[in-house]
Amino acid sequence: MAKKPVVNTRIADNKKAAFNYFFEERFEAGLVLEGWEVKSLREGKVQLTDGYVVIRGGELFIIGLQINPLHTASSHVSPDKVRTKKLLMHKEQIQRLIGKVEQKGYTLVPINLHWKDGKVKCEIALAKGKAEHDKRDTIKDREGKREVERAMKSKAR
Repeated sequence: MAKKPVVNTRIADNKKAAFNYFFEERFEAGLVLEGWEVKSLREGKVQLTDGYVVIRGGELFIIGLQINPLHTASSHVSPDKVRTKKLLMHKEQIQRLIGKVEQKGYTLVPINLHWKDGKVKCEIALAKGKAEHDKRDTIKDREGKREVERAMKSKAR
């Protein structure tokens, strides 16, 4: 019996989030979307870098997630590419997140969008902002790793 090939389920990543924040915990949330948005996501026409999560009335919403409409979208739909989208999580998880965000100065940041069982999921993180010196350390570590890889590659030749 042959295994199914693993398909890349990632839709979009927020690489800027890892540079600007320390991630404490990660959560997976569902996303309320319209039909044209799902079609655009399948084509990869999405930008997550400016997105952030807010809490309103005990519910989570993602703001700044930009889904560009396809030109072949239906003519009777007027697409809004920066529409606020609702995130779906269990009530207990949302209450826990509200407590952490309000008390300890955490923020909620979207990390990536991916497919799971035919549905779009958003991975969000409970995060704390990095100070400027922490960002410099991140850059220094990244450049150090790059130099080591170059040295190993040249030595292997």
